Amino acid sequence: MDLLTLLGLLVGITTIVAAIATSSGLASFLNIPGFLIVVVGTLAVTLIKHRMTSVVSAFRMAFGEAFRDRTEEPLDLILQIRDLADIVRKKGILGLEDYDTRYRFLARSIELAVDGHPPEFIEEAMTHEFQQTLERYENAERVFRGIGDSAPALGMIGTLVGLVQMLNQMDDPSGIGPAMAVALLTTFYGVAIGQVIFLPLADKLQLKMQDEQRNMTLVLTSMQNILQGQNPRVMQDVLAAYLSPEARQRLDQGRQA
Repeated sequence: MDLLTLLGLLVGITTIVAAIATSSGLASFLNIPGFLIVVVGTLAVTLIKHRMTSVVSAFRMAFGEAFRDRTEEPLDLILQIRDLADIVRKKGILGLEDYDTRYRFLARSIELAVDGHPPEFIEEAMTHEFQQTLERYENAERVFRGIGDSAPALGMIGTLVGLVQMLNQMDDPSGIGPAMAVALLTTFYGVAIGQVIFLPLADKLQLKMQDEQRNMTLVLTSMQNILQGQNPRVMQDVLAAYLSPEARQRLDQGRQA
């Protein structure tokens, strides 16, 4: 579980609700027609811009990736790859048959290598999977970013509708203030939904995509080098470029130990 993502959403929503409750009460911020304009209107715009399958896939990926901390650390992958290279140098490719890893992309690469496929086929197959995975991340990010951009715009539309209705009732000055407050609520709903929920989730999906792209590139390059018989220590030094200075220091300390 990615606790920071969940904690950030909970703190953001709770802060807004608490600020409302302590000032004027939640009832004054409830407006069903305005809320429906924002929510239903945003959903309609999203379905116009994207396929239903893309929207469903985006929400599935958001809950499957943004709220779960399943990304492998580059240092762990490099250590696994070093072990793989040592095994291949000592036992050959078939020595990898019993190697167990939780990173699916690496496990798939090992499976193709053990099955005896040539390096060119393995590279082509894994590159295709690499591209498809990134495309799913990009689709989910586009959907969530689109929702985050559309919600404030629909809120503004709701506000304009409310203002028109208010101006049509100018014969009652006492109702201008309450009518203005109701009109502005739709903008509040749109900005809150976009800025607190969907745009941050889109940014988190982009970050997860970058992490996955880095890891897949690391594995794809490493498996080709392993199949070519590159020295494990040389490979480790090359892959150290993927690490932060702190992780690189831990890698050096482990090698010295």
